[in-house]
Amino acid sequence: MERFVSYEKMSKKQQKIVNASKRGNWGNVKPITKVKASAKIYNRKKQNSGDYGYSFGSSAFL
Repeated sequence: MERFVSYEKMSKKQQKIVNASKRGNWGNVKPITKVKASAKIYNRKKQNSGDYGYSFGSSAFL
């Protein structure tokens, strides 16, 4: 049977092992807070996403 050693008197290595055993994992939960961007804010990427405002029909290139 192991002797009881208080946390303060343990070596740093032993404290690290104890802390790791108490810590759990998040599973499938991502702890990052996600905030939806406001529609009022100017977004350059959304503005210039491939469409340059030209409205050529299919007959323009024939």
